[in-house]
Amino acid sequence: MSGSNSFDRSATAAPDLTLESPLGMTVHGLPGADAVAPPDTHRASGRIKMLLVLLVCATPVIASYFTYYVLRPEGRRNFGELIQPQRALPEGVARTLDGRTVPLSSLAGQWLLVSVGPGACDTACQGNLYLQRQLRESLGREKERMDRVWLVSDDAPVAAALQPALTHATVLRVPQAELTRWLAPAAGHALNEHLYVVDPMGHWMMRFPANMDVESATRAKRDLDRLMRGSSSWDQPGRDSPVAQEK
Repeated sequence: MSGSNSFDRSATAAPDLTLESPLGMTVHGLPGADAVAPPDTHRASGRIKMLLVLLVCATPVIASYFTYYVLRPEGRRNFGELIQPQRALPEGVARTLDGRTVPLSSLAGQWLLVSVGPGACDTACQGNLYLQRQLRESLGREKERMDRVWLVSDDAPVAAALQPALTHATVLRVPQAELTRWLAPAAGHALNEHLYVVDPMGHWMMRFPANMDVESATRAKRDLDRLMRGSSSWDQPGRDSPVAQEK
């Protein structure tokens, strides 16, 4: 049984904890080299996350403009003519009816429905002012996102009888040369025969057909409704008109 006794002693013997050499640091005792990301990796990851957040915030603006200006699923039904390329506000100066100067750039920040005409304002001019007012009112609660603007193209006095119709409108005298740098009529028509739409960044982007009547204005309203819906995620009611600010 010597073999058996020998086995038992070896099996129950206390392990020898004596170390003949100091405890060494072994590679397998540490995390793998690929388990600890270098600082550059953390910074790159942070940048990517920040860019993703910015992209998410900008997506509504990009999507609304891409849909309306590029895809335009309803483009063939537009009553107004889309302007390509769009024209930015010129860096000029306008005057209010009482002679104060106002930079044209002050018009930016709000959707604009613009009419143009001489101060004398004949029957056609008055018709455009009427349609302009009715179109804005037809937008309901969205009307606060759109200003109606009359750009007077000369120094002729504006008749007192027109003043009530111009309440809450922005009326500015702008030299004809400045107007033609920014707006343009359709071929064969005059500048004062149209209504023009300008986006909040000051870009002229749509022109309604010349000499609209009440029936055709209904089609123009559909275009304005689509513009308001398409921009609702990023555009909010903006500034008061430059004229109202001074009153």
